Amino acid sequence: MERILKTNHFARWMRKSGLTDAALCAAVAEMVAGLVDADLGGGVVKKRVGLPGRGKRGGARTVVVTNRGDRWFFVVGFGKNERANIGIEELDALKALAADLLAYSEGDIAEAIARRALLEVPK
Repeated sequence: MERILKTNHFARWMRKSGLTDAALCAAVAEMVAGLVDADLGGGVVKKRVGLPGRGKRGGARTVVVTNRGDRWFFVVGFGKNERANIGIEELDALKALAADLLAYSEGDIAEAIARRALLEVPK
């Protein structure tokens, strides 16, 4: 069963940016088909997503932790005009986070959802 999840931090950024859950689902469908903008290693990928009225070109960048199978965790989002890329130290931290998230059991995910540390994206 494919699960699309977002961190609480990412969900707050989504509300400010206007990004929708439907856009996240579309991004996952593209990634499943092999359309990833950058594989940063360690289960971390970068994916462009379109924002309402701006499309992908003027849209946002997301950082997704994934096993490229059944788990997709949206963890960081930023506007193209906010920053150019991810620094090395931040990438190392994201890879450590990826190792933790990808090791979660279904019970761990359910507990994180109950604590609202993770939110499941409705399909």
